[in-house]
Amino acid sequence: MGLLTEDEITGRLPGVPGWTWQGDSIVATVTQSDFREAMLFVGAVAYVAERANHHPDILIEWNKVTLTLSTHSAGGLTGADFDLAERINALS
Repeated sequence: MGLLTEDEITGRLPGVPGWTWQGDSIVATVTQSDFREAMLFVGAVAYVAERANHHPDILIEWNKVTLTLSTHSAGGLTGADFDLAERINALS
């Protein structure tokens, strides 16, 4: 999968509310009610990511989960990152 151009990235960002473009990645922070809910959310993200064979970097801070998507093998953002962000948004 090829890298997206700046125009393609800015064109896809409105389709993934809550995600911001940061360098070679898109990032979202999701706040849950408590640690348990955060962990359940991470489990759901893991399931969706595994099915897509595309995996985010995940930072868990008690009830906050920060997800970072980038296609490391391509060296930046690809359509796979935005596709997975859309699937993750559908979990909420």
